[in-house]
Amino acid sequence: METEFLISLLQIIAIDILLGGDNAIVIALASRNLPEAQRNKAIFLGTGLAIVVRVVLTIVAVYLLNIPFLYLAGGILLLIIAYKLILEEDEELDVKAGKNLSDAVKTIVFADIAMGLDNVLAVAGAAHGNIVLVVIGLLVSVPIIIWGSKIILHFMERFPVLIYIGAGVLAFTSAGMIVEERMIHSVFEGNEFLKYGLYVFLVVGVILAGILTNTFKKKRAR
Repeated sequence: METEFLISLLQIIAIDILLGGDNAIVIALASRNLPEAQRNKAIFLGTGLAIVVRVVLTIVAVYLLNIPFLYLAGGILLLIIAYKLILEEDEELDVKAGKNLSDAVKTIVFADIAMGLDNVLAVAGAAHGNIVLVVIGLLVSVPIIIWGSKIILHFMERFPVLIYIGAGVLAFTSAGMIVEERMIHSVFEGNEFLKYGLYVFLVVGVILAGILTNTFKKKRAR
């Protein structure tokens, strides 16, 4: 159980870092017009509230996933998110700078909610219903995202293979959610070949699909 807990925790931290790379950019954009003293307050207050909201939303998602077929639907949705992560598309962030401390904090929190729904779903799936994992994972990874996001983004740009590894982590989590769907769990129970075959198929499949799509797009652009 300790090994499973550690693996799930590492999954959650990896997911948070991979899907939370834009958070620091949002914070910078939302607080850029404030004096330096207020800017620091906006960062700490906005980030603190965003963490609380993220934990609450993830806990709600953990319980919602107990509804029949939601684990299956969540796994499929997460697979789509993994595929989109690989695609070489630049997303433009439309984040308005706050005029005062209150505006900046609101912007940071609401932007985090809007951008963090994929993160919430992925973490809820990786947690396997363990709320302690959700809280520990977020508390560990959010500071890394905020203070280390520039380094993370730099490495992702320099070593694109990290993005593919990240997509593989999401696909692995997706497979776990599908296998754990109680309405179809009996199909995989006792059939290790089918169970682990699904993990391999989804991880390899999403990475290959991303590579082929990017290659096709580059050929069309020429």
